[in-house]
Amino acid sequence: MTPTNMSDRPVTTVVLAMSADGKISDSLRSPLLFGSPADKNHLEQQVAAADAVITGAGTFRVKDKAMRVINPDRINQREEAGKPPQPVQIVASASGNLPRELPLFQQPVPRWLVTTPAGAEPWRNHSGFDKILVSETPSGGVDWHDAFQQIANLGIKKLAILGGGNLVASLLTEDLIDELWLTICPLLIGGTNAPTPVDGNGFSTQTGPRLELLEVKTIDAEVFLHYRLRRQQDSTSPSS
Repeated sequence: MTPTNMSDRPVTTVVLAMSADGKISDSLRSPLLFGSPADKNHLEQQVAAADAVITGAGTFRVKDKAMRVINPDRINQREEAGKPPQPVQIVASASGNLPRELPLFQQPVPRWLVTTPAGAEPWRNHSGFDKILVSETPSGGVDWHDAFQQIANLGIKKLAILGGGNLVASLLTEDLIDELWLTICPLLIGGTNAPTPVDGNGFSTQTGPRLELLEVKTIDAEVFLHYRLRRQQDSTSPSS
C-alpha cells in the first residue's frame, strides 16, 4: 500500500461515546445509545460539520440507520456554506454483505459503499448505494489509503468516523486518523467480548498511537475528550 499525503485524503475525526470502563456497547452489541442528550447533541454537531461520515458494516448491521442532521439551524448552516443538507453516509464493508432491508436504504441521504471487487458485485445493479468505491489489498481487504484518496477526489474534505472498533483499529494501523472525540459516560458495562473504541489485534505499549489532549469539557456527569493523533514523525517515546 502506498501511503497517502494528508493533502490527498480527508481530515478524519473519530466520534464515539464509551462507558467509564471503555466499552462502546455491551457484549450483545445492543443498538441502544447510552449517551445523554448532551452527547447526542455533540454527536450531531460533529456530523453536521463533516462532509461525510463513515461507519463499519458491523455497526450498521446493529444500528441500521444513518446518523442524520436533524437540527434545522445546523441544516441551514450547511446549506449556507454551500453543502447539501445531509453529509454523505459511507458504509465500509470488504464483503459487501449487508441486509438490503436496512432502514438506511429508505432514508433521504446520499449513500456510498467502500468495498472490494467481490463485495461490490452484489450491489452493481442495485439502487442501495449512489456510489461504490472499490479498492483491495493483496490479502483481500480494503486498501484504505487508496479508498481515502478516492473519497477525497469526490470532494470530501472532512470525514467523521462513527465506529466500530474494528474500523477504527484498521485506520489507526494505517495512520489515517487525525483526531478523536471521546465521550466518557457514567456507567460500567464490562465483558470480555464487549467492543471498545479500538478493537482488532491491538498495539503494544511501544507501538500504540500517541495522543495529544486538545480539549476537555464536562457536562453534568459526562466528560468530553478531544485528542489529536501525534503523527509518527513527531511522536516521541514516553519517558520511563
